[in-house]
Amino acid sequence: MKLKVTVCEFQDDPNGLAQDWEQLVAHIKAEASDAVLVPEMPFYPWFARAQHFDPAVWQETVLAHDVWQKRFNELAPAIILGSRPVNEDNFRMNEGFVWEQRSGYHAAHRKYYLPEEEGFWELSWYHRGEGDFTPIDNGNLRIGFLICTELWFMQWARYYSKLGVHLIVTPRSTPQATLDEWLAGGRTAAIVSGAFALSSNRVSSGGESPEYGGQGWVIAPDGQVLGLTSRQHPFVTIEIDVFEAEQAKGTYPRYVLE
Repeated sequence: MKLKVTVCEFQDDPNGLAQDWEQLVAHIKAEASDAVLVPEMPFYPWFARAQHFDPAVWQETVLAHDVWQKRFNELAPAIILGSRPVNEDNFRMNEGFVWEQRSGYHAAHRKYYLPEEEGFWELSWYHRGEGDFTPIDNGNLRIGFLICTELWFMQWARYYSKLGVHLIVTPRSTPQATLDEWLAGGRTAAIVSGAFALSSNRVSSGGESPEYGGQGWVIAPDGQVLGLTSRQHPFVTIEIDVFEAEQAKGTYPRYVLE
């Protein structure tokens, strides 16, 4: 089965985001994309650069994502993948999701590995998920989520290989200074899992710190980089054949027994 997948980078401010969204809508329609991955919690400026939790800011972030989610139909019939903040009882979560025009929003995974350092005080802002990395079945497509920091826990890429995942998606918010490291991690996850790896990132539009680096990617199961975004080309669409991911599961190093 062939599939057109789109990755992107969104500016980390409301005005820039609005411009990027309009351009993404046009790109998705022109390319006839089947699926698009958006960055990690992309619809509000990155709040976790502040060390101390602010409940008002958190609630603003949740509400902003509620508002933008109502516009997902503008990208239909493409499937939308990403993450967003959610409240559940007394817990705050970073929730990976799958959205389809026909069936709406589906929670897919809640971020489990949370950094706690300058510019990324995530453990101070929201709670860890349940540690459930069960992939999502979407018709003939099986999708695994590794949200940002989770990419570095390669046991889950191996786990996804065993479960026959076709796509590993990594919505992220990562800095300019570490782009090479993150791309190396994406390539490794693709090779370990025998899946296509997709990632989308936010990008800085001003002088804030940290400076986000953009550079979304589409990577083949053999680790080949098929496409990268940039400020000149913030959206990239690649046609992939998910059968390649199925074949890859039987080749080195995926077939080696533990």
